[in-house]
Amino acid sequence: MLLLLCNRSVVPRGIRRILRTAATATPLRWNHTGPGASETLLEKNIRNIGILAHIDGGKTTTTERMLFYAGKTNVLGEVHHGNTVTDFLVQERERGITICSAAVSFDWRDHRVNLLDTPGHIDFTMEVEQSLAAVDGTVVILDGSAGVEAQTVTVWSQADRHRLPRLVFVNKMDKESADFEGCLEELEKKLGVVPVPLQMPVIKEGKLAGVVDVLSGAQVVWDKQNHGRTYRAIPLVDQQLMEAQDKLYQIIDVLSGMDDGLAQAIIESDSMDNVKPELVASAIRACTLKQQIVPVFLGSAYKNIGVQLLMDAVLKFLPAPNERNEIYNCFGSDFVGKISKVTHDKQRGPLSLVRVFRGTLKKGAKIITAKGTSETIQRIYAPWADEYREISSISAGNVGLCAGPKSTVTGDLVVANASVLRNALKKLSPTNDGVEEDDINELLASKLSFHTVVPDAVYFCSIEPPSSSYQAALDAALREIQREDPSLRVSYDETTMQTVLGGMGKLHLEIIKSRILSEYKIDVDLGPLQIAYKETLEEPARGSWTAEKEIAGSKQLVRMEVTVHAKRKDERFLLDSSPEAQENLRMIRPRQMSYVRKGSLAALERGPKLGGQLMDVAVTLHQLTIGKGTADTFIMAATAQCVRHVLSSAKCRLMEPIMLLEMVMPAEHLNPILADLGKRRCEILDVTARGQQHKVLRANAPLAELEDYSSEVRCISSGTASVSMEPNGYALLSEMDEASAIRRAHGLE
Repeated sequence: MLLLLCNRSVVPRGIRRILRTAATATPLRWNHTGPGASETLLEKNIRNIGILAHIDGGKTTTTERMLFYAGKTNVLGEVHHGNTVTDFLVQERERGITICSAAVSFDWRDHRVNLLDTPGHIDFTMEVEQSLAAVDGTVVILDGSAGVEAQTVTVWSQADRHRLPRLVFVNKMDKESADFEGCLEELEKKLGVVPVPLQMPVIKEGKLAGVVDVLSGAQVVWDKQNHGRTYRAIPLVDQQLMEAQDKLYQIIDVLSGMDDGLAQAIIESDSMDNVKPELVASAIRACTLKQQIVPVFLGSAYKNIGVQLLMDAVLKFLPAPNERNEIYNCFGSDFVGKISKVTHDKQRGPLSLVRVFRGTLKKGAKIITAKGTSETIQRIYAPWADEYREISSISAGNVGLCAGPKSTVTGDLVVANASVLRNALKKLSPTNDGVEEDDINELLASKLSFHTVVPDAVYFCSIEPPSSSYQAALDAALREIQREDPSLRVSYDETTMQTVLGGMGKLHLEIIKSRILSEYKIDVDLGPLQIAYKETLEEPARGSWTAEKEIAGSKQLVRMEVTVHAKRKDERFLLDSSPEAQENLRMIRPRQMSYVRKGSLAALERGPKLGGQLMDVAVTLHQLTIGKGTADTFIMAATAQCVRHVLSSAKCRLMEPIMLLEMVMPAEHLNPILADLGKRRCEILDVTARGQQHKVLRANAPLAELEDYSSEVRCISSGTASVSMEPNGYALLSEMDEASAIRRAHGLE
């Protein structure tokens, strides 16, 4: 493609006209006109967005400003005052962090915006994962003085997995250490994206005074007297005008290589002189939806600067519901939705957050899940954090809370009835005209259902009620919390006869304990934290097992031979491919083989050393004999016994969780921190400069060496360093460290 570029040192008359026309317009004033309480908006007028960021990036503060400027609140909530809308849990307001994602809706310029404010702490990353299933685009917030941080990379990867278009809002630009250009460089280097800055900061006397909107060519200034409700445009002159023009040329240059319409307009006009702003904005939107670029905005939510322009950008550049999720077209106008989150309310019981893709969900409607469970929608509520406004229906493209479903879990597809689901699946799989019931789950998993990625637990601890009379109430509370938070693992240890919790971190488990006390009035005790080690095999092991028993007068017999071995692929249960084995295994019924598979996988959940899950290990079945009349449950139990028997004689090794550390510190504290990390078996990855006075250190560190490490870092750096961490895989322990870990797990150290 031939692309004609003009000399940027010259200011073309056409571009000057575009910039000055907008810059000399009448001052802008906030004016909210929305569809009010109407629930029948067109899909093109709906935006479903998630707010993502590293902890303390300003997600909740930005959300509060959006609600305030949209007229949904009359007072600006502040995190440090504990009066924000979306941080409604007692634990959130006490700690000043977001723990549970919260949904709110507001109207802005004749559009409905459904917003999910998500946590930024790594311990609650599952909340982010659930929220992303309900949105069509995201706003990623950066701290202008910190740039792309560890959790920013994590949430960005989660958005990538959901293929969500993104905007970036560089927040906290009022800080003296804020660096907008540095943030753009980190977006490109650390995240591998093409950032397109549509604004420039206006700095006066070292403070953020406003922003320059590059597309309109205006300097926008907010009035401080009314918390930034009103703002006005000021014409650009001299150096500012030249800089804005140069930025506009750069944007057009980048976009012209991606958008054919824009490139054709430049070719036809022989220059950039007559490129209309509407055409540039259209190209930005098209490239954003294709995830070729990331528009970048700036401001300070706390200082009430830049938020309204960000809200306008959400409407302009992020997709409407009808521009995504085309796979659900097979349902036509019939209702289909997805459960993205389940919460429990004291008065209303379990509430399911439903994203409606097609059709309309009405109060009193009967629905079924993909598992075949029938449910009744008793009431429907518009989302507003922990407060609820009852409505009669949820239209296509919207989200809402439903009371009534008792068995729904995160990720469930819900439809109007079984025939609707069957017809839709036939359209998706035209070669399978007769879709059998057993095939539905497989088809859903591969085509329609969103697979929730549940992260592995990194800590375990026992949990005990104050007395045995509270045990039933505790079990019920844990079931409810686990339904809300799939990253919480609850199991029963038959050896110690204790209930065991598995969580994403120390804070995660502390919050669970606090919630059980505040919401369920049970003062539980947590045992000492144990590292969630995994186990693996050094070499294959083969063995046989015979299980024979008479139950209720019926003889039960299972005889098998298996090998456990290392395997890095997803499939963990294999059949011997030799002719002799195939001849024997061909006689086994498919239903019986499914129970053999279940038993094998169950056995791989507990290793022989510390009961950790076996990692990168598979089971290969060589021979199998099942007696006539043997129960399926006996087959599964016998298989698990066989695999455990073989594992007991195998050579296993422990693997410990590794955390990726990212620390920001003044340069003078780098050497003491490096010396401390050297004592903790850490691997230093890199050290980079941030500005002239700070260093950023990245390292891999064993979780076992990081207990209360944040406090240690603050002591070493006199409170000037910050640290964040996230799981980064597993590593083999040396024999000495493994022996020490086993002694600690058994309480001998």
